[in-house]
Amino acid sequence: MAALGIAMGGRNWFSALVLGVTLLKCLLIPTYHSTDFEVHRNWLAITHSLPVSQWYYEATSEWTLDYPPFFAWFEYALSHVAKHFDQEMLKVHNLNYVSAKTLLFQRCSVIFTDALFVYAVHECCKCIDGKKAGKELTEKPKFILSVLLLWNFGLLIVDHIHFQYNGFLFGLMLLSIARLFQKRHMEGAFLFAVLLHFKHIYLYVAPAYGIYLLRSYCFTANKPDGSIRWNSFSFVRLISLGLIVFLVSALSLGPFLALNQLPQVFSRLFPFKRGLCHAYWAPNFWALYNALDKVLSVIGLDDKWLGSAVPTHSPSLGDSLGHPHLYSDCHIGSRGFLRCLILCALSSFMFGWHVHEKAILLAILPMSLLSVGKAGDASIFLILTTTGHYSLFPLLFTAPELPIKILLMLLFTIYSISSLKILFRKEKPLFNWMETFYLLGLGPLEVFCECVFPFTPWKLTYSFLPLLLTSVYCAVGITYAWCRLYVSVLTNPPASKTKKQ
Repeated sequence: MAALGIAMGGRNWFSALVLGVTLLKCLLIPTYHSTDFEVHRNWLAITHSLPVSQWYYEATSEWTLDYPPFFAWFEYALSHVAKHFDQEMLKVHNLNYVSAKTLLFQRCSVIFTDALFVYAVHECCKCIDGKKAGKELTEKPKFILSVLLLWNFGLLIVDHIHFQYNGFLFGLMLLSIARLFQKRHMEGAFLFAVLLHFKHIYLYVAPAYGIYLLRSYCFTANKPDGSIRWNSFSFVRLISLGLIVFLVSALSLGPFLALNQLPQVFSRLFPFKRGLCHAYWAPNFWALYNALDKVLSVIGLDDKWLGSAVPTHSPSLGDSLGHPHLYSDCHIGSRGFLRCLILCALSSFMFGWHVHEKAILLAILPMSLLSVGKAGDASIFLILTTTGHYSLFPLLFTAPELPIKILLMLLFTIYSISSLKILFRKEKPLFNWMETFYLLGLGPLEVFCECVFPFTPWKLTYSFLPLLLTSVYCAVGITYAWCRLYVSVLTNPPASKTKKQ
């Protein structure tokens, strides 16, 4: 700890933050892990033991391979390291296999691959304006942003307790954002294309990338008022972007196209036969819809009008393309692009098909970059993050993890609020009385769910009640944050017009 303190006082503060969070991740190795642990063990076994032609057909386990090919090759690469730890984990028929060496390998593989996330955070910090920097290190926007990303509570519990590989994937996304901030458009486009072939959930934000690159890269000049100079369009640049997408897609999907297996791959990637909502309702519009539907049915009111509103297809990508902000706001620069990206991610979370609660991180992490720029964005970030992070609590339902998740969230939330309040201390308060009251309500909700409900007679007949209350209560906060973000996008004038005025 003394060494960390010395490093924090010098130029090595970023390394100290990385070292500190890495040590914390190591301490979390023996904690509870979810079925996702078995999912990834099974994928290690599939890619290691079977030929490529069988990867997307193998169904011995219910946890079939349903990520894009780049992630399958990632598992294949990991499996050649895993065989030096425990060969048994690489056998397809060893369902639910767990050993001390298997646990150590899989946990360490997540920690090791987080190196890409660390590098991406470092690059993002270079893109942050330091005009608001205080005299103290802890008051500098770059320092605050580093903590908000490296020590993000949601990412810690989802990857290093629950178990997933989101760290390096978000690293790819943040690195692509950083490259666009640095006007290295081709690199940013390449990184995002690669990311899509690792995990297709990032299709949610593809419209923001496509329109921003078209507007800021393919059009090479603007009029004095900031609008498009139509005769500046470069077909060469458009073709170069298309070539990047084509080559990456060919590398990823080519082998399966040659095997005539693309329909099978896509059927695994897009299982539309699943229901509108996940087993645990993600805190979005559909959670509020389902709760209202249930209330109406219980009190005996006619709820047929609600049934007619249920979609028959996934609205996520279509809704993103339809947002007016994509066309009106992307021309104001990289920060406008970032705002559009976040709104695409959050809108898809709000209205998407079969959304998982963990998908809220797709909006929270990039929102961290905006939070250190403006007080209004900081306020939205704090409401979204606090509510979104609390909605992840049901993922860790075992008793030993209860104090861990409460302590880690309290530490992250207190730091986030206090650091951003200090950064914007010369501006109006970040919360009004209504927002403060709502956020404080998370405390009594947690006490009821963890301490009161287990000792009530409702536990047997209404075991789902804590999940229902958590989902609906958090859906209110996330919906509010989405509305505020949407209004801010539509009402904030473009930078060029502001300067002109």
